Amino acid sequence: MLKILRVILSVIVIALAGYGLITKNFEFMPYMMFFLGVFILVMGVLELQAKRTTNAIITILGSAFILFVAIYTF
Repeated sequence: MLKILRVILSVIVIALAGYGLITKNFEFMPYMMFFLGVFILVMGVLELQAKRTTNAIITILGSAFILFVAIYTF
């Protein structure tokens, strides 16, 4: 389930980033940052399930920072 969610979130992030780069319209940047934060959080949970705690902690902390920035820009 988490692997499917990871793929869906990565496609959303790439689509929003590509749209911003092609059209030079950055109004969807907070949404891209939010989905990127959720994507990295899912990756952190997958790292926890794989028993790689050091990578999981770093990934989850990075996700928390990105989510904070995304919510702050809304």
